[in-house]
Amino acid sequence: MKKFLCLLAILSLMAVSACNPSGSADTGYQKSSIHEDFPVPKNAKPTTIQFDNPKIEKGVKYILQGIGGKQGLYPPKNYFEEIGKWGWEELKDKQMGHVHFFRKGKTIISLVIHEDYFALYKMKEPFLP
Repeated sequence: MKKFLCLLAILSLMAVSACNPSGSADTGYQKSSIHEDFPVPKNAKPTTIQFDNPKIEKGVKYILQGIGGKQGLYPPKNYFEEIGKWGWEELKDKQMGHVHFFRKGKTIISLVIHEDYFALYKMKEPFLP
């Protein structure tokens, strides 16, 4: 009986910790390293990223376990809401799969969501007509 209760307690703790969403309000948000007005979850760890697209000014990759759900198919709604609160408009008609575009003034940021990381790219002007 003690083994069963111990196993049940361990499984309960695992379930609770697995349900904590990445970039949740508990962790908060901070300025990204490519644009001070674009938020990233505080628990995301920045790394360098290689790119050769001439339309990209600069980019950064952030490691964050589970940010995009299974295979990056489920972008975090709370993170997208936070981006909107910071004054960014999602250009839904420009979305290509897991590549999302946001505009604030003349600045365009591309957000590419994967399962355990995401990348931000500041696009060169003029990116969109």
